[in-house]
Order: sequence, then C-alpha cells, then structure tokens
Amino acid sequence: MKQEHVKGNLDKAKGNVKEALGKATSNERLEAEGRADQMSGKVKKKVGDVKDAVETVTKKP
Repeated sequence: MKQEHVKGNLDKAKGNVKEALGKATSNERLEAEGRADQMSGKVKKKVGDVKDAVETVTKKP
C-alpha cells in the first residue's frame, strides 16, 4: 500500500474518532475538526489513487 493511502486511512480514522467524541461531548469544534480530518484523508487517498494510475500508465512493457 502506498504512503498516501496509509496516511489517508489514518486521517479518516482519526477524523471519525474526533467527530464521534465531539458529538458525545457536544463539542462542535471537535466535530468540525473530525469532519475536516476525514475530508483530508479522502483527498490523500485520491492523490494516492491518481499516482497509482499514472504509474500504471507510464510503465513500459
């Protein structure tokens, strides 16, 4: 698994925890941080997907 995929998955997991904790404690700021972390994780994963696709296309047989 590529570095971007790992970082993306970690950010998404961290975001899920923060958002849940924010909801449980009625902390809107923590909830928002959690959602932002999740979005960041999704973006990092997409970057990894694009890099994988470019790598596949540019490989010479």
